[in-house]
Amino acid sequence: MERKLAEDKHMVHLLSHHRRAIVLTGRLLPSDSEVQLYQQVLQKIEYKVQMSRYAETSSFLRTQQGVGGWCLLLCLSSSEHSCLRRISFTHLQRHQMVNLIPELMQAFSDAGGGLCWFVTQRSGADLPMKSHSCGTTNQKLQDPQHSRAQVEPSALVAVVNVYVVVTSLSPLTSFLHDISVVTTSQQQKGRPVKLRDFLQQQLGPTASHQALEQVKKVIGEVLLAASTNEEPRHISRCLLCFQLLTVTLYFSGSLTPVIVQVHTEFTFTALSEDTFDRQITKDLILDDTLRFLLPRTPLSINAYLSSQSEGGQYGGCRGTRGICLSEHDFLLLSLFQQQMKMPSPFQLQLYPSVSSSSSLSLGASDLLIRIGRYYELQANNSCRTEETDALTSQQSAFSSSQDEGACLDPHLRQIYTEPPLTLTPPFSPWVKEYHTEVTFDTVTVRIRPEPVSSACSVHLDEHRGPRMANYPVGLGHSRISILVTDDAEPEPTVMTIYSVHVVRENRPSLPMFGDHVMCSFMQDCGLLVHPTHSCGLQPHVMSQHPVQTCSSGHVPGRWVVPCLSCSDNRTCDWRRISWHPDGCYHRLVDGPLLQDCMRDRKVMFIGDSTNRGMMYFLMERVNSSLEDWGKAHDMLVYGNLNRGRTLVSYSYYPQFWLDKKQRPTFRQALLQLLHRSQPLVNSNRTVLVVGGVQWLNTNHLRTVVEVLDRESLCNILVVVKSLGMGFHLPVDGIRSLSLTEIQDLSRENDDIIATAEHHGYEAIDTFSITMGRYKEFLQGRCACHFHEVEKSWSKANRTRPEPELSSQSAMLDTDQEAGSHPPTYHVRGPVNQVYSEILLSRLCGTQATQ
Repeated sequence: MERKLAEDKHMVHLLSHHRRAIVLTGRLLPSDSEVQLYQQVLQKIEYKVQMSRYAETSSFLRTQQGVGGWCLLLCLSSSEHSCLRRISFTHLQRHQMVNLIPELMQAFSDAGGGLCWFVTQRSGADLPMKSHSCGTTNQKLQDPQHSRAQVEPSALVAVVNVYVVVTSLSPLTSFLHDISVVTTSQQQKGRPVKLRDFLQQQLGPTASHQALEQVKKVIGEVLLAASTNEEPRHISRCLLCFQLLTVTLYFSGSLTPVIVQVHTEFTFTALSEDTFDRQITKDLILDDTLRFLLPRTPLSINAYLSSQSEGGQYGGCRGTRGICLSEHDFLLLSLFQQQMKMPSPFQLQLYPSVSSSSSLSLGASDLLIRIGRYYELQANNSCRTEETDALTSQQSAFSSSQDEGACLDPHLRQIYTEPPLTLTPPFSPWVKEYHTEVTFDTVTVRIRPEPVSSACSVHLDEHRGPRMANYPVGLGHSRISILVTDDAEPEPTVMTIYSVHVVRENRPSLPMFGDHVMCSFMQDCGLLVHPTHSCGLQPHVMSQHPVQTCSSGHVPGRWVVPCLSCSDNRTCDWRRISWHPDGCYHRLVDGPLLQDCMRDRKVMFIGDSTNRGMMYFLMERVNSSLEDWGKAHDMLVYGNLNRGRTLVSYSYYPQFWLDKKQRPTFRQALLQLLHRSQPLVNSNRTVLVVGGVQWLNTNHLRTVVEVLDRESLCNILVVVKSLGMGFHLPVDGIRSLSLTEIQDLSRENDDIIATAEHHGYEAIDTFSITMGRYKEFLQGRCACHFHEVEKSWSKANRTRPEPELSSQSAMLDTDQEAGSHPPTYHVRGPVNQVYSEILLSRLCGTQATQ
């Protein structure tokens, strides 16, 4: 006896300090959201988690048997059959839990054509379920919309998925989660809702209570029939095993539903994936389930061991009313009591069997019923008390209902993304900063954060931002800000800010060390702007270096890159990609020649931020550095370039954020730019660069002709920057162009270039240059920026690298320490560099400088 007691005390010590869980993931990857959820919840309730794929391949499962081994085994999706084959359920330790009950797995298996196995073993069974209710080959579920016409208009017609946890077969004990997924005739997709609230809304207080009781009764009858099957293949002795079930109910006008499908796991396919409803509901219910079944404190049997009697009985057995419990009875009752005491969204369904087949004694079975009724009565009294308190609190300014409406716990429960992002560190409500990396081909991220409390709101980027949004992910660094706010006030109050820093990788590049071939492309196969032209890499024959310079800035061309094979873009050295116009070349203007060319010239830019990127590139090339920079959306004048011999001015157009009545017209903006840049000479010493990403059209060029003629500036050099790629991603809050609209944009671009030529203007075809590299955009919601300004250090301070390379950090530094060198800036972006160098070539060609 003393030896037995010592062994039991040793087991308690192990359970208290070594709560080991094994999660068998099957075909699920470690990055899968379900796998990560299990791992996070288990770690929060102080389990040590070991991941494996299958029972056969888990060395930890083979070597960690017995008292000192694992205490929880979770077999996820495709690993279930592996567990049923390899796990000896009849030899599990009394403290070991498995998320499978073999009898139920067998009972609800597909016996052929979707028929449940236990139904085929019974004759004349009158169960509230369709005969074909198991497996994935079952008949199509009844459509609520189709059935609406067959019943009374006010009758309830709905398909309802309810989520059931079975914790014991004998006596049959199960729990029903209060969240269900309901599909009605008014909705094509299901929605998560509390079953009690849905029934009350549809049926009223009295009938809804009857319907809820019928739900429990129907589920109980079917579970009881499945668990008392006469010829079970397994006889499980797993004391703590549990089974998750999704039971699909069909209401067809009656308060009593019929079961039309049973899954031996939680399924959420009725919910939409587009809004993350499926993943959010799944995570919420699985989180609730694990916390309900696996309380933070391990199952305590210390008290029972200390009161153990000679016969291995528990409970004391003293007095006339003492109940002598076996170890099995006592542990089962103790676990049941823990679950009933714990606040949770689960409702008890208890169907004790007092027959000789029950694993509990008659006294223990009666005690189980008493425990269940006691806690249910407490819960009902609590509900009535809360209702009374709610009515009373309406008269109090400090009522509890008002507290519930306030955001008292401003934290996130989870951050949902598509594609799933691996956050570093792993998500925790208490961690506010996260980093993640995505591949080059990931151009958008859909994100939806969920708060811990429904009283809190979540907004992205700003206090009135959306709750869920598609983000374009530019190359390099992007930042997503998540604001948890209290919207109960007249103005939303920001309570907590989370940040997700996303780094998108450059295109994978393979350095060239040996033989290679030259490949070229005009357009990407992912976006066929010209359907009749080839796409992707094609073999490119390099002719001898062209001897003539290009006669215009819009000569057709293509991108050329060295590769090991033109059939595989992963074998290319993308660092050595270059733009090749057909049959000519654009002269690269070196620094001294550029400075000489730009002396005593004035260059005016009018357009959006893509035009501004060319301007800053020009300024950096002329001055060898960029000492001033800002995201200006109005008028700028720089007179300190080239030792004061060159003036550059800029006017932002169009000012789309203004009301249309207050927004300056293109004519007004152009006239203001000309007047602010005075005095101007009527020669090519004065340059006007006009253009943007997609707003420019031929009417704007006609306006340029009219204004310059009126201002006696018809002989100045006009350069038209044509359209560019952008707005091609489905980003919330801004317009998104379809492929047809992008193809229309290409034709508009041709018209702009033809009109520019007609008026004797220079044109740079930025659309063709950006078309093939549309995925290589940098920051910005429009996905149209191919440049970014980064902060660098002056020459005296360049030994100190600047850690931030994004435009968010490239704001003017007005808080310089005394004696420190002022920052300088650098315009980066290889695509912007190509068409900006073409601009310099056109400005400083032989004819342009005369």
